[in-house]
Amino acid sequence: MFIGIDHGTSAMRFSGGPGHRFKMRREDAVSFEMEDLEEICPLDEIEGIALSYSMGDNFSAITPVRKLSNRGLVSREGAGKHIGGGTRVFDRVAESSIPAVAVPGLHRGSPTDPRFRVYSHQASPEKVGIALRVTQDLGRDVVISDISSNTVTLIVKDGRLAGALDACIFAPGTEHGALDVDAIRKIDRGEISANQAFMSAGVNHTLPPEERLPALGLFAAMECAALLVLAPHARVALSGSMAATVAETVQSLLGREITVYDEWCAADGLSLIAREVFSRGAGTILGLSVNR
Repeated sequence: MFIGIDHGTSAMRFSGGPGHRFKMRREDAVSFEMEDLEEICPLDEIEGIALSYSMGDNFSAITPVRKLSNRGLVSREGAGKHIGGGTRVFDRVAESSIPAVAVPGLHRGSPTDPRFRVYSHQASPEKVGIALRVTQDLGRDVVISDISSNTVTLIVKDGRLAGALDACIFAPGTEHGALDVDAIRKIDRGEISANQAFMSAGVNHTLPPEERLPALGLFAAMECAALLVLAPHARVALSGSMAATVAETVQSLLGREITVYDEWCAADGLSLIAREVFSRGAGTILGLSVNR
């Protein structure tokens, strides 16, 4: 069995593939032990693990967890919620005897289209899992918008990760989003921190209830349309907890068929990465090198 671990915004998801999954809130993951994985299968049946952790911005190749410094982060400071559950899971996996790799995020050190490096960060590591899961279904050219607490959209072109638009750049999610003029003014006046502004820029905080889902779908469609400039014939997919809810809106706005995945897409994809690394000896995955 190969296990994928998705360090999501609100929960940790563990998958050995469909039918072999469980999740826990990040608050509950602070007491995680490796024996919890026995909900999927006995520990001695686990052949390898691929996990994501936070932004994954201090490395650019899929790397054994024990070879990373600072758990693969430049800093724990930055946009996002800091609880400790993901840290606990990372450390318990690193301390175990089970082979495990960490998947990097997409950032200025990544082998994406150089033009995306105008921004320091493009996408967090679990999006790489999403990309592998979707490309195995839809082919080598895909645009995927992951829509939940925040929205991140990425593009795979010719089987390689070409780039992504991160949550703090463009489309809002339900909770988080880009900083607009009003948020910048509040930060400058010292009323809130930049991270607090990011954490409260989603549609649940900025719009009345009847306007939230239409806006969520509109901006996700706009991100997809923007990335389709690089690969006009790419297939389009949505993933994440809000994907099914806004799928009809996105499909109507783009005028093309889309494929919908659920909240397990990242964990399932990370499980596939573990299989590629530990069973098939892959040297690269979606253009990312694999370190041994």
